[in-house]
Amino acid sequence: MPGMTAPTASAGKKTSARLTARLAGYLETLARALRRYGRDEGKVLVLGGVRSGKSRHAERLVAGHSHLVYVAPGLPAGEDDPEWAARVAAHQARRPSHWKTVETTDLAGTLRKATEPLLIDCLGTWLSRVLDDVGAWKQKPGWEHRLDDRLEDFLAAWAAARVPVVAVSNEVGSGVVPATSSGRLFRDVLGALNNRVSADADRVVLVVAGRALDL
Repeated sequence: MPGMTAPTASAGKKTSARLTARLAGYLETLARALRRYGRDEGKVLVLGGVRSGKSRHAERLVAGHSHLVYVAPGLPAGEDDPEWAARVAAHQARRPSHWKTVETTDLAGTLRKATEPLLIDCLGTWLSRVLDDVGAWKQKPGWEHRLDDRLEDFLAAWAAARVPVVAVSNEVGSGVVPATSSGRLFRDVLGALNNRVSADADRVVLVVAGRALDL
């Protein structure tokens, strides 16, 4: 028609580029949604401070599984520590009856043998027991090498896991510097462990005051 000009080739290329970029953005959003809300989420690390709600959130993530193994690597409840016994009892009361509970510090072996989804709660209590096992608290000769062996064995099993697994761990990097050398050792080792676990996780969630933030 008079007064109208045909679109230039450069304008067409710009429009095509915008459409391609928009489509790529939609596809990435869809991929993230599928990874986040799919039934089997692969490997998920849930971090949080004390009483943050991290365990409850982890339990909600695995609630849809008809079969699940709850891995408890912490110290068993005992009469000598009623406060810890109360914590253990509260966790036990929340677990559905169809969950199987395994109390063990052999997380590497449990991961390698697993045929059903796992919930590990938590890496902080596990590490505390490992540090005791290898003699870290008393600085026994060779404890560093024994600790490295235990951590690397677990990390290799975590990386190779073939079942959905949710691991809960304490976020210890936001508080005050511990006053004791043992406290600083625990904080530093767990912080490094969380980093390594996160690197091989499909999803990482930070729970703060009951609110879950995807990282």
